[in-house]
Amino acid sequence: MSGITIRNIRKSFGATRVLHDVSLSIADGEFLTLLGPSGCGKSTLLRILAGLEVQDTGSIEIGGRVVDGVRPKRRDVAMVFQSYALYPHMSVAANIALPLRMRRLSRAQRLPLIGRWLPGSGPVISGIEMEVFRTAEALGIAHLLNRKPGQLSGGQRQRVAVGRAIVRHPAVFLMDEPLSNLDAKLRVQMRAEIKDLHRRLGVTFVYVTHDQAEAMTMSDRVVVMRDGEMLQVAPPQEIYADPNDIRVAEFLGSPKINMVDATMREPGLVDLAGSALPVACEIAPGSKFTVGIRPEAFQFAEHSGPGVITGSVRMVEHMGSDLFVYFDPSGLEQPLIARLSAERTHIVAGQTLHVSVRSDQLLVFDRDGRRVRARDVSSAHSSTPAREWAR
Repeated sequence: MSGITIRNIRKSFGATRVLHDVSLSIADGEFLTLLGPSGCGKSTLLRILAGLEVQDTGSIEIGGRVVDGVRPKRRDVAMVFQSYALYPHMSVAANIALPLRMRRLSRAQRLPLIGRWLPGSGPVISGIEMEVFRTAEALGIAHLLNRKPGQLSGGQRQRVAVGRAIVRHPAVFLMDEPLSNLDAKLRVQMRAEIKDLHRRLGVTFVYVTHDQAEAMTMSDRVVVMRDGEMLQVAPPQEIYADPNDIRVAEFLGSPKINMVDATMREPGLVDLAGSALPVACEIAPGSKFTVGIRPEAFQFAEHSGPGVITGSVRMVEHMGSDLFVYFDPSGLEQPLIARLSAERTHIVAGQTLHVSVRSDQLLVFDRDGRRVRARDVSSAHSSTPAREWAR
């Protein structure tokens, strides 16, 4: 078993608190991603798991064993760094083989030239070379084993770094933004390869990134972090569709979610961007709050009417099958962004745009940024189905 339990971890560097009482359980074989902006504490937490940093308070268990104070090499974890951390003077084969040589050979047996000929060295070295070849073959870099890192592309160097981790057969893989140095096309390819690697190995992966696409496409669960705190822990789709904090909603999504100040007109009906829209939540009439609307939640409407937001189109971005439409409803200082189908709509700057939005896709947050959960809108407007408001 290689599950991880993190209990009440705190960490400060001088007067700066980096982690605030972080607790988390990671299941055996799970792919969990720590997602957040730079400086949120995600890499520090990963380094504490690896034993490269020591927490101020709290405890870490890996595979049911408390590892506080245990040296990194005794924790049965392998870490893949953003910088790859390859030795430039060593071949690909030697870089991958290094952890096995350090573990299985004595200092004398690791000596160049004569080490191989010392008693007992031959079979061990042959076994290491076989494991290195099998690992390289699985990663598609067997033909590169004799090259130096300086002769490889970024993607090839990343595979070597992953291979060096795999060859140890660790209980846990820790990956600290391993794809950030790659170009966009190669990042997409490597995302798929890492996810397939996790499926084949079946061991626990803890992955750190600030890239929401990596977190959403690879993870079983995502931990959204900000200022040393965990804001939400959930599967990717739940994090996106049902955020429990305004900071989570704003961090995820491209284009960014629209945030609009609104006032509750009456139970179940809100004044928003000059329109009256149904909203499924319990808020007292007259209360002010914030409504989040994902760009894809908008739907093109032919004309104005109940539940329709109207505005002048400021700019249109053509994204192939979709249009990103920036428009200015009356009464709002900032434009809203709608993601609409390019096949169904022909929109140009300057024209008047009418859009509707489903009530169940309005995300409501109180003045402190906490999510106000929805209820069935029909209970507030039993005689008027929600879909009629969106016509």
